[in-house]
Amino acid sequence: MILLSLFLMLGGLLIINTIYAYQTKHIDSNFFHTLWYYIKLIPFFLSASMMIGYGVKYLTKIVDNLTFSLIVSKGMEILVCVVIGYIFLKEIPTWRTGIGITIILFGFWILKGK
Repeated sequence: MILLSLFLMLGGLLIINTIYAYQTKHIDSNFFHTLWYYIKLIPFFLSASMMIGYGVKYLTKIVDNLTFSLIVSKGMEILVCVVIGYIFLKEIPTWRTGIGITIILFGFWILKGK
């Protein structure tokens, strides 16, 4: 069940961050072009939102801690953002990115420690 919750969150976060990255790279900044782009993608936003919601719900059932589940989701989002940034904009993570992710992982360890 824990893998299901993590894959649901990961899938939803990948969808949403890919939509935003694609818009940044390929969609004209004209308001109506952007609006039409988002109207066409409403089903993807709904699916991604439900995937993230159910992922958090299932993880909360397992660990019995909503705060931890939400922080795991945000941590996964940071990793997804790094990957999507590299794929779409060829941004290579710097040493500062590595230190930031290390601090986040240390925070998970502190949060879950008893």
